[in-house]
Amino acid sequence: MMIIQIPQDMDEVTLRQVQLQRSGVDMTEDEVIKQGVLDAFQQFLDQVEDGHYDTGVYEGHALVVKDIYGEDMGHVTPEGTTFIEDFKTNAESTLSRLEAAAIKIGGGR
Repeated sequence: MMIIQIPQDMDEVTLRQVQLQRSGVDMTEDEVIKQGVLDAFQQFLDQVEDGHYDTGVYEGHALVVKDIYGEDMGHVTPEGTTFIEDFKTNAESTLSRLEAAAIKIGGGR
């Protein structure tokens, strides 16, 4: 079975949920999506910055990029109410938006 670290679509969310359950971790579909969105955004940010310099965190429904001093470097808001909703509606578009935001926020670093 293929190991899914960061789900790219809803099928992979289901596979990730099964993998976690087999490891004794019980997460809802929404929790898997929320974590996957954050992990994908962090991965994009790390790629743009050639390393882990800034960290993406949730603040409410937005993703906020914090530098090593805890200062806000930028933020990304969902198109809909939440990133979970965005991902369920169109995972590919959501991930593309996150990648573009990471490039915009981290590209000048």
